[in-house]
Amino acid sequence: MSFPSMLTGIRAGIVRQSQAYLRASLFSSQPTDKGHLRLSDTCVKRLKEICDAKSFLRVTIEGGGCSGFQYKFDIDDSLAPDDYIFGEADARVVIDQTSIEYVSGSTIDFHTELIRSGFRIINNPKAEQGCSCGASFAIKLD
Repeated sequence: MSFPSMLTGIRAGIVRQSQAYLRASLFSSQPTDKGHLRLSDTCVKRLKEICDAKSFLRVTIEGGGCSGFQYKFDIDDSLAPDDYIFGEADARVVIDQTSIEYVSGSTIDFHTELIRSGFRIINNPKAEQGCSCGASFAIKLD
């Protein structure tokens, strides 16, 4: 084996290790340097009922709603490179790198009322105010 081809093989191995480390740090259920989420007991219970080993609850923050930003919840089964995973294997919540900045420190809950039930974000330290239905919020300005 020639020296240049040996270097190419070493370089490829280093790149694979770096990519694996990056994915492991992004796909972590532990709090990240970007933030963390808590899952309530009712959230975990509901996720175990509706998700399988491949699916999870995806939380996204979008512009809109009556307060400026809105929470969006979907069941998904594909991960993106900038996703963070919180929870257990059969009760996972996934949120992208941008959205975590708007809800870090919050709790994801599953709430049941007489007329509806669904996932919601509670105790969002980044929210200044929210609408009465809890679907949207205004961000705190420091």
